[in-house]
Amino acid sequence: MDGLPDRSGLAQDKCGVAGIAAERDVAPALYQAMRAIQHRGQESAGIATFDDGLQTIKGMGLVENIFQAKELEQLTGRVGLGHTRYSTAGTSRLENAHPVCVSSAEGSIALGHNGEIVNADGIREDLQESGWAFITDNDSEVIVRLFANELSDAKSPVRAMRRVMRQIVGAYSLVLVVGERILAVRDPRGIKPLALGKLPAAYGGQNGSESEVGGYAVASETVAIEALGGEPIRDVKPGEIVEITPGGYEGHMTNAQSADLAHCQFEYVYFSRADSRIDDREVYDVRVGIGEQLANESPVDADIVVPVPDSGRSHALGFARQLDLPMAEGLMKNRYVHRTFIMPSQEERASGVNIKLNPVQSVVEGNRVVLVDDSIVRGTTMGQLTDMLREAGAEEVHVRIGCPPIQAPCYLGIDMKTREELIAADKSVEEIRDTIGADSLAYVSIPGLKRAIGKPEGSLCTGCLTGRYPVDIPGEEHRKQETLF
Repeated sequence: MDGLPDRSGLAQDKCGVAGIAAERDVAPALYQAMRAIQHRGQESAGIATFDDGLQTIKGMGLVENIFQAKELEQLTGRVGLGHTRYSTAGTSRLENAHPVCVSSAEGSIALGHNGEIVNADGIREDLQESGWAFITDNDSEVIVRLFANELSDAKSPVRAMRRVMRQIVGAYSLVLVVGERILAVRDPRGIKPLALGKLPAAYGGQNGSESEVGGYAVASETVAIEALGGEPIRDVKPGEIVEITPGGYEGHMTNAQSADLAHCQFEYVYFSRADSRIDDREVYDVRVGIGEQLANESPVDADIVVPVPDSGRSHALGFARQLDLPMAEGLMKNRYVHRTFIMPSQEERASGVNIKLNPVQSVVEGNRVVLVDDSIVRGTTMGQLTDMLREAGAEEVHVRIGCPPIQAPCYLGIDMKTREELIAADKSVEEIRDTIGADSLAYVSIPGLKRAIGKPEGSLCTGCLTGRYPVDIPGEEHRKQETLF
């Protein structure tokens, strides 16, 4: 993303959630699932399991640094959830790490949340006026406290969640531990991904036939299920609540479901792992298709195609293949530096560029280079990368981007909260080209992006590209409005 995109402010998004209900202790499997979706959040992580009560361990940093054998041994139970976070709403501190746990009349509840609730502040203020106290400043606590309150009256977890879904507006994929069951919930527009799968009895190296079902899992991405030797069954449907136990699962559609779908286009463009599947589309295949579409729309005379690793690699492959150009690793990635997209401060992200990427002089020297990446946000990083290639001897540097210009904030979970931080908000493509120092610059078009993703017209959230959103945002246009006023 923008090579290594620049970000500012506290609000960010894209967490990873996983839940497992199985015939044995689930903490070791949750650990492996979280490792598989570590790219979705590197700020903090946590696991909660249920075994005659709720047990939770969470900390700041990477999954492998928080959880060692002794921590996993403490987390007994056949039902549990794991979460990797980078903050969407709420500051970067341990109190805001997930799972978020609360007590209720029906017992303790743990919640993991990927997304952002746009009316959370209003709900919080109303509840505080009624005497409620909050421990954190994140929107996820609003959800779990609403759920706990509704559960005391409704008695049924599914009924209680239905009531919660009528009150919250925004993007959310939720995993909750409620006693000896998991609830997996996807928002009515399907903005955030959530996949359901089954685990073999032999998962995790245990004895058992591969054909036997040893449990069920839900996760932000299918790769987390496959990392356990599991098999994805299907996506949780938009507006669906799936109740999961070690013995099976049951789906419950709600009256919150919506025909007005709005799958996040950024999951396909950048955030999900390329080997994941979202709503029956393989992300790798989508990205290659975006690159092919980009090549058709904006071809260029060049000698070599260079991807920005790793997020631009699939786009670059499609671009190079379509134009019959060679593709080579002209930028080498330091594998021991994690995703700078989700580093919490701008200073860390900027200083991480030279540490993370270095040009391969023998690849770029004397060549007309096409540099392909998934997106540009602020433009600072892409400018650094074009400078790197020129210093390494590139004759020309042409930039091609697999996402249309990002012109508007995202209020549903990506860390792009103000127009001031977006280079395309007030600059033309030509002005951006001049800013980043490229010989030419082109983005894939919005129709081209939709064509590559393969979703029906109107079923993608493109608010950051168009300034028109699938939910009501104060001061912004709904995508069904003709004008704001």
